[in-house]
Amino acid sequence: MNIFESVRVAMGALGANKLRTVLTMLGMIIGVCAVISLMSIGQGAQAQVTNQIRGMGTNLLFVRPGSTQTSGVRSAQGSAATLTVDDADAVAREIPTVVATAPEQNGGGQIIANGVNTNTRVVGTTPDYTDVRNFKVASGDFISRQDMEGKARVVVLGANVSKTLFGDDDPVGQSVRMSFNNRAATTFQIIGLMEAKGGTSLGNQDDQVFVPITTMQARLLAARNVRGAANVSVINIQVSDEKQMTDTVADVGELLRDRHKVVEDDFTIQSQEDFLATFSQITQTFTILLGSIAGISLVVGGIGIMNIMLVSVTERTREIGIRKAVGARRKDILSQFLVESVMVSVLGGAVGVALGWGVSRIIAGMPMPGSTGTAASQGLQTVVTPESVLLAFTVSAAVGIFFGIYPASRAARLHPIQALRYE
Repeated sequence: MNIFESVRVAMGALGANKLRTVLTMLGMIIGVCAVISLMSIGQGAQAQVTNQIRGMGTNLLFVRPGSTQTSGVRSAQGSAATLTVDDADAVAREIPTVVATAPEQNGGGQIIANGVNTNTRVVGTTPDYTDVRNFKVASGDFISRQDMEGKARVVVLGANVSKTLFGDDDPVGQSVRMSFNNRAATTFQIIGLMEAKGGTSLGNQDDQVFVPITTMQARLLAARNVRGAANVSVINIQVSDEKQMTDTVADVGELLRDRHKVVEDDFTIQSQEDFLATFSQITQTFTILLGSIAGISLVVGGIGIMNIMLVSVTERTREIGIRKAVGARRKDILSQFLVESVMVSVLGGAVGVALGWGVSRIIAGMPMPGSTGTAASQGLQTVVTPESVLLAFTVSAAVGIFFGIYPASRAARLHPIQALRYE
C-alpha cells in the first residue's frame, strides 16, 4: 500500500467518526494556538524593546562616570564626579569617527505652573542632543547656542510633563517655576515642546524637561569634580558607522584616560548594542518560557491522540484481520494507522496555526497592565513569525508520529487468526 492509498483509507476512517475526530483534534488545535499566540507576545515584546532602544538614536555610545573608593569600600558605578563638558568637546573634536556628542547633567526637580506641580527628570544638555538622541521638537525650538552662552532660563517640556501642567494647550511662551533640593524656585520660560516618544524599558522619555547644561550647572545643580570643573552625568556619543563602534570605544577610552591622567578607568563606556543584547536575552528567555508552557498542551493533545488511536485499533480488530488475510503486510497496517495519527495532528495543527494567528491579531494593541500615557496607547505588540509557525506545525506532526507509533505497532502485531475471531 503506497502513501496515497494510506491517506485515502485514513480519510475514510476519520470521516466515519467525525465527532470523535474533531474532539481528538481539539487538543492539538488548542496546543498549537497557545504556542503561536504566546510566542507572538514574546516576539512582539522583543521587537518592541528593540524599536524603543533604536529610537534612542543610532550608533550610540554612553560614557558614564566610574565609581569611587573610600577606606577600601567601592561605591556604585556612576558615583564618581569625573566627566565634564570639556571631555565631551574633546571627544567630538579629536576622534574622527565621532559625529557628535551630547553631555547630560540630570536630576529630579519640581516644576510648578497654573497651580499644578509635578516632579520630573530635568536634563541639562546641549543643542546637539536632538540629533544624537533622535528627539524631535513638536512646537517651538530646542536649546540654542545663544541659550548655552547666556545661561538662559529657558526650558523645553516633554510631552507628558506638558500634558500634566497645561493639558492639551500649547505651552510655548508660558512660564514655569522650577526648584531643586528644596531650593527657592526659579522662573523659566518655555521655548519648546518635544514630540511624544513613549516609555521604554529604560524609563519614560516623555516624562522629562530640558534646559541648557550651563544653566543647569549654574542655577540648579552646581556639582563639581575634584579639579573644580562642572561634572556631567553622561556623555552621549554618536558614531559615524556601526562598524567603527569597537575602534571608537578604544579611542574614547584612551583619550579620557589621557585627559584624566589615570591608569585605571574612572569611567565606563556602554554601547547601544550592549543594552540591546541584554534586553534581547531577557525577552528571548521570556519567549521560550511562554512557548514551553504552551507546549505542555501539545503533549496533552498527543496523549489524547494515542488514547483514541488505541480505541480505534480495538474497534477495527476484525478489519485488521481481514486485511492481513488478503495479503496486507505488517508495514502496511503500521503505515495505515500511523498516517491516521499524523493526519489528525497535522490537521489540528493547521487549524491551530490559523486560530493562533487570529488570537495574536485580536490581542495586539491591548493596553499593557500598569502602562500609562503614550506607552499605554501603543499597547501590546504581537509578532507571528514564519519560524514560530513552522515550529508549531512541525511539533504537532512530531507529536502525531510519536504518540501514534504505539497504537500503530499494536495493530501491526495482531495475529490474523485472532483478529478474525475477535467479537
